[in-house]
Amino acid sequence: MKIWKFRTPKENGSCPPDWADKLGVPQIVADLLWRRGLESMADMDTFLSPGLRHLSPPDCWPGMAEAVDTLEKGIREGRSVLIWGDYDVDGITGATLILQTLRFHDVPASVHLPDRRKEGYGLNIPEIERLAAEEKPGILLTVDCGISDVRAVARARELGFTVVVSDHHMPPETLPDAHAITNPRLSDDNPCPHLAGVGVAFFLMGALNARLEALSGKRMDMRRVLDLVALGTLADMVSLTGQNRILVKNGLLKIAEAKRPGLAELKGVSGFSPVAALGAGQVVFNLAPRINAAGRLGSPTLAHDMLLTDSHDEAARLAHTLTALNDERRAEEERIFKEALEQAADQQERLGFVLYGKDWHQGVIGIVASRIVETYYRPVLILCADGDSLKGSGRSVPEFDLHAGLSRCADVLIGFGGHRQAAGLRMAPERLEDLRERFDAVIREELGETPLTPSLKIDAEMPFSQASDFAVLKGLELLQPFGIGNPEPVFASLPLRVKKRKAFGHSREHIALEVTEETSGITLQAKAWRQADQIAESIQGRRIRLAYTPGINAYNGIASVELRVRDIEILS
Repeated sequence: MKIWKFRTPKENGSCPPDWADKLGVPQIVADLLWRRGLESMADMDTFLSPGLRHLSPPDCWPGMAEAVDTLEKGIREGRSVLIWGDYDVDGITGATLILQTLRFHDVPASVHLPDRRKEGYGLNIPEIERLAAEEKPGILLTVDCGISDVRAVARARELGFTVVVSDHHMPPETLPDAHAITNPRLSDDNPCPHLAGVGVAFFLMGALNARLEALSGKRMDMRRVLDLVALGTLADMVSLTGQNRILVKNGLLKIAEAKRPGLAELKGVSGFSPVAALGAGQVVFNLAPRINAAGRLGSPTLAHDMLLTDSHDEAARLAHTLTALNDERRAEEERIFKEALEQAADQQERLGFVLYGKDWHQGVIGIVASRIVETYYRPVLILCADGDSLKGSGRSVPEFDLHAGLSRCADVLIGFGGHRQAAGLRMAPERLEDLRERFDAVIREELGETPLTPSLKIDAEMPFSQASDFAVLKGLELLQPFGIGNPEPVFASLPLRVKKRKAFGHSREHIALEVTEETSGITLQAKAWRQADQIAESIQGRRIRLAYTPGINAYNGIASVELRVRDIEILS
């Protein structure tokens, strides 16, 4: 069981009782927003109605004005643009967005998406030299990478490229000597330091689009690419607050319209109607993995081509290819996860796991690391063989800064980079045991000697009379999209009695519960996904409290209330 932590109202009391009526939402929604820190009706209104008019102008972001000036100057000089992206969803969507914008203005442009296994992340000198030999160097514009590539940027400039870096990753102490750099993390004094790479690309192209109108005689409607922005932002797991919330909320509407053949066909192979309205979770768990599979097991160009094509036939062919790659990825993920769990079981005395498999696929180890963190609630590094060295991916818990932790292990590594919760690393094989000892020691020094217990934030107590009220559930839907910074609401039940327990799913890994509230007698259905090993048959007949998220299940066109189990407290 997790530690339940109830969100408490601020010092200035509770939400004024008339705000809910003025905003047109149930009282519980206004109370929830108040507890989450929105203490003015204007802020609540903007949150509930995040229109594009609330987007900040591009020049609010560090270095963007200089980047736009540099791009415009080079384009007016007739130079071509080489867009260098990344092999994940953020990098692929960002590169596609930029290419679509430049092509609209008839600017000669091409895209390079690096091969994960042959090139790795970011700019690399051999490929820059090859591309410079093929075509006269023009403008090299990065998206979702470049901020740490000091040597590669220097070499690109030597070869004659004008280099513009657009990135969102944490800047190093020494920045590359590019002609211009735009990155929201260069300063906290901007509307959204946590933009995804595709978000940076959107504002950059939005500003350039206005400039190029004088050159091409036309201006692109930037709303056309909001589907790409939503897809990349959601997949990159950045905070869904402020500017990101506006971009994603409106981008999901574009995904629902399905005017882009690639997304229409991708929705189809994912089991949705092409014009279905998808929530953030459906994008993250159904669309994004198929696009990521291209970079993990195939070529990211497959996904880029699918998102760019105007042909539904071509898009359908590529969507099926990505689905096949994703099926292969899932099988490989399960194999590695099983082997990693066995290693973790042998290292339970450690507060941080360093797990290694020689033949583990480097395109899958990041996903497995996340699953090990979910299982054990400890920081995890997973490594595999990559030539003469080991390549790794790390994930962490909120209490431990993984990037800072790896900084204290730097002398046993060849290199590393990343964020507070996720990182990549490379090391020599002979230093593996040194890393295990050092990583564990750093975590013990930071977090203490005992393993952490995960906590669960509870928004409020909610009786079943509210959980079964469709007006309340519709009101809660206004809080979407959910994600980091704006989690799904979690409520605590009153005491319940478990009437039935039933396992379901292909491997019987899920549990369905029928639970009755003691005070009201109201009975509702609750589902616990992937929790069969945690909810024994003996729970039937027991008194419990649930931490749950209520929702509307519209299976076969029939709407019913369904609770998603987040945690269970057994009562005496």
